[in-house]
Amino acid sequence: MITLRLNPELEKTINDTAHRLGLSKSELIRKSVTEYIVKLEKPSAWELGNDVFGKYASGQNNLSTDRKALLKEKIRAKR
Repeated sequence: MITLRLNPELEKTINDTAHRLGLSKSELIRKSVTEYIVKLEKPSAWELGNDVFGKYASGQNNLSTDRKALLKEKIRAKR
């Protein structure tokens, strides 16, 4: 058993959401905590590929962050 203190706004949100979904407050909180823990355990697609994104085809690792400047350079070079 866990006891926790919530601020009044969060408690009202939990009450309203549980009522709207037809769940008890305990069931809503259990489901929410379970879902949160599952999300923490599963890496996102970005986390899985972060070290390889944008590096291999061109050899540059700044293609996504500097895309506008790089595009302007390409356009200027063609003129």
